[in-house]
Amino acid sequence: MKLPFIFGKLAISNNFTGREKEIERIINNADSGINTMLISPRRWGKSSLVKEASIGATQNNKKLKVCYIDVFELGSESEFYQVLAEEVIKATSSRMDEIGSFVQKFMTKLLPKISYSPDNMQEFELGFNWSDFKKNASEVLDLAEKIAAEKDYEILICLDEFQDISKFKDPLAFQKKLRSHWQKHQKVSYILYGSKRHMMMDIFTSPKMPFYKFGDVIFLEKIKEEVWIPFIQQKFTETKKKINEKEVRLIVKLTENHPYYVQQLAQLSWLRTKTSCKSASIREAHDTLSRHLSLLFQNITYSLSITQTQFLKALVNGEEKLSSKLVLEKYMLGSSANISKLKKALADREILDIVESHINFTDPLYKYWLKTYCFNTKKRNS
Repeated sequence: MKLPFIFGKLAISNNFTGREKEIERIINNADSGINTMLISPRRWGKSSLVKEASIGATQNNKKLKVCYIDVFELGSESEFYQVLAEEVIKATSSRMDEIGSFVQKFMTKLLPKISYSPDNMQEFELGFNWSDFKKNASEVLDLAEKIAAEKDYEILICLDEFQDISKFKDPLAFQKKLRSHWQKHQKVSYILYGSKRHMMMDIFTSPKMPFYKFGDVIFLEKIKEEVWIPFIQQKFTETKKKINEKEVRLIVKLTENHPYYVQQLAQLSWLRTKTSCKSASIREAHDTLSRHLSLLFQNITYSLSITQTQFLKALVNGEEKLSSKLVLEKYMLGSSANISKLKKALADREILDIVESHINFTDPLYKYWLKTYCFNTKKRNS
């Protein structure tokens, strides 16, 4: 029997739930040529949301073409240009002669070499000379706009993990270059999304940065419990199993509404269910999942300083007045000024997600493991 829940890859169509307001907002932006910046922690379903919204946008507008690029996989500015050019051409052409025509017409100075795959002639790579990019990068950055104008298309370019352009040489100059071209485009809009909240916020909400006020910034929130209940119950029903509302709420509570873990724990609970899912099975699945991840969690913890580990212990124990003398002394955190440094360091490592005064673990299973196994002496020695 096919497993009913999806995690670790794109969840679309019947496997996607919630986010109706965000989908509508992104589609409206695409229809209006407004750029969208989407920010949330890792594994909250950004890529699935963008895919679902872009499918909806193409259904609304038959002239809309979409291309997807993962910046995480790109190691340099030159790779960015190459992949951008390739993906734009793939999204807007279907014939070999058209591919060559686009290159000859719109990249007259770069003139990249086209290499076709022997197995699939629609698969190709463009070979560029990096030295040519230094003078003629505009041919790539404006390629989508020129093709859209030529063919009466509209193009939506989706760039995942956009904050990773920071690893390129001179990222600020690169951002300025992108913004100077993209802000002039009339037939091309962009969805820029990423999981490192503090970096994305710096790129898009800081007045000193080139991408400030580039478009509509959306901060993704967790999917509400009321949305998960009918979704999970329906998945069980479709496979001739049953789960009551109480048990669904337990799944959501144990995973703190984390989309990836909600689906994973629902899957593990489903596998333990013959007819009707019980709370005991859910708790067993949750604890087993945490222990299966223990090696990963140990490596993360061992990579931290003693003070950082003690700070996490304070959070796990529910301490709220982190800068108080009592907490500083109890957990040996140093001075109150050190708290800001600890929060920043752990946010940079994507261990903590900090929004205003609210501090959350990005991984609720790591939080559970710390509390249950790492900081629990009795459990650890049992």
